[in-house]
Amino acid sequence: MKQTVTMYTDGACSGNPGPGGFGAILIAGQHRKELSGGYRKTTNNRMELLGAITGLEALTRPCRVLLHTDSSYIVNAVNKGWAVRWRSQGWMRNKKEAAENPDLWERLLALLEKHDVEFIWVRGHAGNAENECADRLAVAASQAHDRAVDEEYERRNG
Repeated sequence: MKQTVTMYTDGACSGNPGPGGFGAILIAGQHRKELSGGYRKTTNNRMELLGAITGLEALTRPCRVLLHTDSSYIVNAVNKGWAVRWRSQGWMRNKKEAAENPDLWERLLALLEKHDVEFIWVRGHAGNAENECADRLAVAASQAHDRAVDEEYERRNG
């Protein structure tokens, strides 16, 4: 039987694009782990995705995950099957419009094959203590002096 992990993730960006960060909180029984990272130039959606990806990548074995996020972008793209469809269409949303962030969606979809993940939308900044904590982690990472380079974003967008 897979262990159940409760996860809260968030992304933040000062400007969009601009300096950004993500936060992820993993809770399993009495264990709690907080993860975060910042990038010098990125987008809010990329940080939302990286919060979920980083949290899932931190799991050392397949788990059942209750992933809470205030990103309707992620919840809808997964729960409504959009991301799988974009991938099947060569990362196109339709015949003329490319899907954004295919590099991160590839990583997330691969993780969804390993873990049993339920995506749960939560309203941001509405008093959910763990969501607020994930937001604080993301904002702090976006303001850190040692932010990383989001190489894929900067390669595509300068």
